[in-house]
Amino acid sequence: MKKNITIIAALAVLLFAFSSCKKAFLDEKPFSSYTPLTLTDSLGFEASLIGLYNHTSTIFSWSDQQGWPSVWQVGTDVANATNNQQGVEIPYYNYATLTPTDNGSARTWNRNYIMINLTNIIVDGIENPSVNSLSAKGKSQVSAEAKFFRAYAYNNLATCYGGVPLIVHALSGPKTDFVRAPLDDVNNFIVSDLIYAAANLPDIEAVKTNSKGKMYGRANRFMAMQLLAEVYLRMNKPDLAEQQAQAIIASGKFSLIKNRYGVKTSVGGDYYSDMFQYGNQRRSQGNTEAIWVLEQENPTSVVGGITDNPQQRRVWGAAYYNIAGMALADSLGGRSIGRLRLSNWVLYGLYKGKDIRNSQYNIRRRYYYNDPNPTYAARYGKQVPFTGPDTLINICPSTTKWGAFDPNDTFGYAMIKDFILMRLGETYLLLAEAQVKQGKTSEAANTINVLRTRAGADQVSASQMTMDFILDERARELIGEENRRMTLMRTGTLVERALRLNSNDASKPITGLTAKNLLLPIPLGEIQLNKDAVITQNPGY
Repeated sequence: MKKNITIIAALAVLLFAFSSCKKAFLDEKPFSSYTPLTLTDSLGFEASLIGLYNHTSTIFSWSDQQGWPSVWQVGTDVANATNNQQGVEIPYYNYATLTPTDNGSARTWNRNYIMINLTNIIVDGIENPSVNSLSAKGKSQVSAEAKFFRAYAYNNLATCYGGVPLIVHALSGPKTDFVRAPLDDVNNFIVSDLIYAAANLPDIEAVKTNSKGKMYGRANRFMAMQLLAEVYLRMNKPDLAEQQAQAIIASGKFSLIKNRYGVKTSVGGDYYSDMFQYGNQRRSQGNTEAIWVLEQENPTSVVGGITDNPQQRRVWGAAYYNIAGMALADSLGGRSIGRLRLSNWVLYGLYKGKDIRNSQYNIRRRYYYNDPNPTYAARYGKQVPFTGPDTLINICPSTTKWGAFDPNDTFGYAMIKDFILMRLGETYLLLAEAQVKQGKTSEAANTINVLRTRAGADQVSASQMTMDFILDERARELIGEENRRMTLMRTGTLVERALRLNSNDASKPITGLTAKNLLLPIPLGEIQLNKDAVITQNPGY
């Protein structure tokens, strides 16, 4: 069984090892590694900042636990596990088994606190008076980029756990007396970091450049503003959230995709599906909607292009390759294994009319025999019938957002697409949510109708504007993209919506879901290692 190695323990061991070797004859002055000892120049800070993007990708990739993407979707209103579950996702629909020893919660805590310590090292380093090789503006930009990621990590933790230990400086020695800070303190710290980041990060068109052009994958001020809008909503400050979302939209730097573009315009598709094609996701590739794209590279052409092996395509797509007469195809998104299935509510109740987000190019509902082998000549080109368990795994309807065929990896183990983490479509949804919370239902309807006009969906009225409708629209717009569990935890709606809309799955029904699950359990290992103080457990765990 894998051990839950925690950030506190890891740092304590590393720091002890460092201190025990101090002044020893083995000591040598490092010239080529960037550590707190060598963070003194622009190259050191740049390398450390790039490392934050690398670490962020590990939050989304965990091939040792292939069901990791399912953790954030199953047991909510939008998805269910299939019989091809991997394991780590089980407690997230069978909630009675979600305990403080859960691997998924431990991973969440670990990844985010590692991020916090990495950012603290940078912030402490840039604020060191002895660092004089950067200008005041250069220092503020380094600090802003690090503070954005620190706020990002703390927001993840606050959403998942509530109040958590607040660590504002890099650890300089073993520490075993952490206590949970009040949620208000954590929130205020996040807001402070994001306000600073928004004021000091570059505009989207003023980001750094390299030999390939503008580095749109690097942090920009609008990323901080979008995250700040979400944080303000979680803090129940919708007026402040509205200001941030309105400013992003009014900037004119982003526009909704309304016309076909990019690498697949010569084949079937539509402008909404184009946004998720491999080769179309980045701003530099024509995605005018992109605010933050975590860029990945194919490791067969760029060494270290991805961290671990992301499993999103395998989890979200159907396992059609299991059906005799079907062959792997680029048009079908490559090889997937169907670890989750969109809920019946999503498939049969969510979309109405001619909403483009429900088109055949965005949610694949039909499969056709495509293997040209003469053995299957009699069925070639015909629709695969929906029979038996095939409908739950092998040809279950699925979002196409993660599909991509890599000819260098026909087995389809790794997902090589970028992660679109923020885009303008969600900005409108955050704005509408802020407006609904202030009772501005007419304004909210106008905001939502911008998205529905783009989608070719029926217009809505002020009388329809409720939080439930906003969350429905988020599912229509962001299915497969957003962390649905965290959205429902943030809005306090996980229990009500999951049970009302998705409690009767025939294969893996939701069981044991109660109000305590609006937060995750604090990992037991963290509590036990913290021998000189008490990290209190969340209620019910």
